[in-house]
Amino acid sequence: MELIIFLVIGAFAGFAAGLFGVGGGTIIVPLLYIVFTQMGYSPDVIMHLALGTSLATIVVTSISSLMAHHKNGAVIWSVFKNLAPPMAIGCFAGAGIAGWLSGIHLQLIVGIFLLWVAYTMFTGAKKQVDPSKALPSTSKQIMAGSGIGIASAIFGIGGGSLTVPYLTHYGVVMQKAVGTSAACGLPIAIAGALGFMFFGMKEQIDVPNTIGFIHVYAFIGISLMSFFTAKFGAKAAHALSPAVLKKCFAVLLLCIGSFFLIKSLL
Repeated sequence: MELIIFLVIGAFAGFAAGLFGVGGGTIIVPLLYIVFTQMGYSPDVIMHLALGTSLATIVVTSISSLMAHHKNGAVIWSVFKNLAPPMAIGCFAGAGIAGWLSGIHLQLIVGIFLLWVAYTMFTGAKKQVDPSKALPSTSKQIMAGSGIGIASAIFGIGGGSLTVPYLTHYGVVMQKAVGTSAACGLPIAIAGALGFMFFGMKEQIDVPNTIGFIHVYAFIGISLMSFFTAKFGAKAAHALSPAVLKKCFAVLLLCIGSFFLIKSLL
């Protein structure tokens, strides 16, 4: 039954990864939180397990999503080269920061962050992309990548919820922002998964079938299904208008952010 649940989560997460370029973390984290709670795990480590496992599965999801978006010519590789290295370094460091925070604080931070992103994306859905607007300098992109990397580990979402708004703010069309975000999600996920594995092993948590803060069975089940469904999500992303895609993205983040905010306050 647990494996079936993880496969279903993977199906939804993979589709979301391809559609929104978010690595599927916005789906995986809240659903794993619910599943791990029902499995009776300690409240002190549930959120950490959800974040760590989410980033581990995003490694697989990002590969599938990246290939699909690259095929459609939607990855801006010059931007990827500037953002990816600092994102990876920042994400590993962010995993250590997340390990110091309590489960309640993580829920509160993630909830507020997702609501903010949902608001900015929804209000900007009708805005037309300004083709004359250029991306910032390489040094500023590197700084932005570091910040996105640190935040990605704390939020367990592969960086898409920050990378996509960042790129669209500087005039990148939604489809290419999603595609480039999907590419950036791979180094973020690898570094974040290694970080949660490393810092989790230092904590020596008493949870079965785990390596650090990564649940092995959840990783396998979600990864298997999400690898296939991410391709369908990427195909759907190129069939929708940028405005519709932004609104769908905002509604998804609004639901997830409200869930974590309410859970933390209660």
